[in-house]
Amino acid sequence: MIKSIDIRDVRFPLDKGAGSDAIHRDPVYSYAVTLLRDDSGHTGTGLAFTLGEGNDLVCRAAQFYAERLKGMDIEDLMGNFGRVARELSNEQQFRWLGPHKGVVHLGLASVTNACFDLWAKSRGVPLWKLLIDLSPEEVLSTLDLSYLEDVLPTDQALALLRAELPGKEARLPILERGYPGYDTSIGWFNYPDEQVRDNAKRAVAEGFTAMKLKVGSPDPERDIRRAHIVRQAAGDGVRIMLDANQQWTLPQALTTCRALQAIDPYWIEEPTHPDDVLAHKTLAEALKPTRLALGEHVPNRIVFKNYLQTGCAGFIQVDAVRVGGVSEFITVSLLSRHFGVPVVPHVGDMGQIHQHLVLFNHISLGHEALFLEHIPHLQKHFLHPVSIRDGVYRTPLAPGSSCDLIFP
Repeated sequence: MIKSIDIRDVRFPLDKGAGSDAIHRDPVYSYAVTLLRDDSGHTGTGLAFTLGEGNDLVCRAAQFYAERLKGMDIEDLMGNFGRVARELSNEQQFRWLGPHKGVVHLGLASVTNACFDLWAKSRGVPLWKLLIDLSPEEVLSTLDLSYLEDVLPTDQALALLRAELPGKEARLPILERGYPGYDTSIGWFNYPDEQVRDNAKRAVAEGFTAMKLKVGSPDPERDIRRAHIVRQAAGDGVRIMLDANQQWTLPQALTTCRALQAIDPYWIEEPTHPDDVLAHKTLAEALKPTRLALGEHVPNRIVFKNYLQTGCAGFIQVDAVRVGGVSEFITVSLLSRHFGVPVVPHVGDMGQIHQHLVLFNHISLGHEALFLEHIPHLQKHFLHPVSIRDGVYRTPLAPGSSCDLIFP
């Protein structure tokens, strides 16, 4: 039974230039942390990610949701978590502050993720193990599919989960091989050109076969120059992704993205405002065969549905510390599987929880094991930091979701 809660505002300043992009020039990587303690001595840790300012507001939202779980047994709670998540997110007064987006939804993410962590710890297994061992019916009971009925009614969602059962055994070797990673830290926006060049070479030497560069400069020639630097340093066999962090207007994106196609990018990420689905549709059609990656700032399953319906998303980057937590992450993964679009998460958690979720995506949902973003800057702050060797995430074995922090 959940007997106590603790909400913490934790912030980590970064080294000079680290984490910077075209919009966020001096981020402070921060977490609204929910700690749920039960009467068996387990503590579930849940994270929601921010860049500093406003983290305290997310903590207040998490407190509001977490208070409603006191006295509940974790097995009973998770046995019908989809209903609980729907009731919490639709609380008749608090919902006005969203709905299903912004501070309130980030607060729900923190609490939801703590619930899944506590559930796994209470069973003594890593989160990936708990999730892949669930039956299709049990998975479905953790999800809120409301507002998706027009494209993925419950019976079709269940049929999709059941259809992947025969292939699960053949996909289990990923646990031994590990899940491929890609290096985001080579090309932060504020890094000078020479540092970007050196970082790209270092990433290749460390075994990474994919990496990402931040673009979106006021001067597009800077972006084009730096993209060519990365391509030259990494070589033709490496996948290079370009991330504009919503900086461009549609006309700017059309012009600059066409110029950047010269380096053969694997994807172009968030080229314009994340709420402008139709602008992304225009871009996707104009830039074929280059695909767009979308989702870091998409707040909920309904907007993801719209992106998938228009066919403009080449890759879905749903983030479990940005949407309403693990439950909504799985919902979006299931929706993406229905539309045949790969999921490559954004990792506001530095990959800690997502290393579990991509294993579930591959083994239980049949998603292709492409790669998972790697950002190394906060590793020293986690009790069980991700382990990456030769550019590959090694399967975590400790019970839970790997989100326990070493608090200052």
